[in-house]
Amino acid sequence: MCVVIVVLALFVAMLLAAMTRPRGLKASPRSSCLNNLKVIGTAYRIWAGDNGGLVSSQASVTNGGWKELLSKADQGAMCWTNYALMENDLGRWPKLVLCPSDDRNTVAGAFAPPYPAHTAAFGNTTCSYFVGVGANDVYPQSIAGGDRNLGPGAKPDPDYGYSPKNGKGNDVAIPISGPVSWSLKVHSAGYTLGAGNILLGDGSGQQVSTATLNKNWLCNARDSGNWPAGHVPASPSIRLVFP
Repeated sequence: MCVVIVVLALFVAMLLAAMTRPRGLKASPRSSCLNNLKVIGTAYRIWAGDNGGLVSSQASVTNGGWKELLSKADQGAMCWTNYALMENDLGRWPKLVLCPSDDRNTVAGAFAPPYPAHTAAFGNTTCSYFVGVGANDVYPQSIAGGDRNLGPGAKPDPDYGYSPKNGKGNDVAIPISGPVSWSLKVHSAGYTLGAGNILLGDGSGQQVSTATLNKNWLCNARDSGNWPAGHVPASPSIRLVFP
């Protein structure tokens, strides 16, 4: 029964996304990416519904999450774990966590087994979305995810910002006062100051420019924190883990 509910929920999410597209037109890569994030948002809610209201980054390893890993700093290399743990809730479809405009664009044939096992089939290089490990629907405007091409400062990075090419990931404390900027990759073609997509704690997705991300979303992105001991920032910040 649980499997049926998961499949139906994912089907409805993808159907609704398709219905918003003008008939006869294919979705743009940016719209397809936003649809991916919305389906991931649905998967978060399904996973939390089965795990006491906690998303995978806030549930213990014994309960199927990866909270203990995040009790340590510098966990960017383990970003992929967040999605592998939601394999069933994502319909066992790894392509959902890969943006069609990501030039790393390595599609996994299958999810890797959950932590601590890992194979080359699925990892950071097959993920395009960062994880806001303190976000959930208790904080509707928290930032639960988004395109990995986010970087520090007001000037866009020519590459991928916080997300390195080598797939080793990055674990970053970002002050909600900013600034951050989308790099000139993924969806930023034609936007000299960068553009991207974000997923909010309530499961909704938004297309945002660098300016609107800082002005309308980052400043309101308070969440549960989920900080490692001894690494709580002095200023209000959010913890984003990049693949």
